Amino acid sequence: MLKKGIQTLWLLLGAWVGFVVYSLAGIQTTDWLQSLFGDASALVGTVLFMGISMTVFLVLFSLGGDSVLSRVRTGLDKVTSLPFEHVFAAFLGLVGGLGVAYLLEPIVESLGNVMGIVLTLACGAAGLWLGLQRREELVAIITRGRGSGESRPDRGNEEHKILDTSVIIDGRIADICKTGFIEGTIVIPEFVLEELQHIADSSDLLKRNRGRRGLDILNKIQKELEVKVLIYEGDFDEISEVDSKLVKLAKVLQGKVVTNDFNLNKVCELQGVSVLNINDLANAVKPVVLPGEEIIVQVIKDGKEHGQGVAYLDDGTMIVVEGGREYIGTTMEVLVTSVLQTSAGRMIFAKPKLLEKAQ
Repeated sequence: MLKKGIQTLWLLLGAWVGFVVYSLAGIQTTDWLQSLFGDASALVGTVLFMGISMTVFLVLFSLGGDSVLSRVRTGLDKVTSLPFEHVFAAFLGLVGGLGVAYLLEPIVESLGNVMGIVLTLACGAAGLWLGLQRREELVAIITRGRGSGESRPDRGNEEHKILDTSVIIDGRIADICKTGFIEGTIVIPEFVLEELQHIADSSDLLKRNRGRRGLDILNKIQKELEVKVLIYEGDFDEISEVDSKLVKLAKVLQGKVVTNDFNLNKVCELQGVSVLNINDLANAVKPVVLPGEEIIVQVIKDGKEHGQGVAYLDDGTMIVVEGGREYIGTTMEVLVTSVLQTSAGRMIFAKPKLLEKAQ
């Protein structure tokens, strides 16, 4: 179907060129044509016109028919794969360019028909190019447009939370969303989905399981949780790194990046992008333990230093029990002596309460 359309286009183009040649040459009114064919000169001129048109069509199609067909198909594939926001931005740019050409109509008329057409096409092409280059800003304006007006105080409910690959694979984001602590729209970029798919298709078993876990978490968020989810289909072709794309998207949507990646956290801070780190959230909600408190733990293994035992709280916080090695496998009451907060988390030092009583 497309091939027939291209052939028809070439035929019309050939007919147009033939008509131009036919008109410029004045074949129908040529004296020698009338002298040779008399009253039949008009018919002969028409035949010549058709012959010229067909010749131009055959030459054009033989030189570039297949190439043009391939390029048209490629162009159509690219256009249909573009997100609606980008197509709309390009349309706005084209309309703006043609609007500028309309305002320049006096200049266009003074240049003549051919130059007028060239100037109009140039303005339209420039507007189209500008719209595509500034598509992120236009998308941001369109996105923010719905949040403007008197309802501005409710804007926080519409804030975008952009998930990165690591926080999806981690899985805790689904539980956080379920509690209702995450407000606004959960944004899942398509380039993050592609990275997850690539991980899920990995030949490495561990990576493959991590990727599939991430996809399962996304399905759970979309189908089981009462949160608004947006699949962002846009991409930033000029940027290769996924983390950099996330930062750029957060600037475009004026949203926040949700991650547990330490490096991405730092990059977002340097770029002035708001970030929500679920590791910070996990540390913040851990129960506060102060020196002198008594807690009941089960010593499960020996520590690095001589005589130490190691236990864990329900949230995974490690407790180093001095002299607890001989109590491995037993549940006992310990007295907290000190608490150490590190970038990796919280560590508690304690000693058996039995030893305290003995003293």
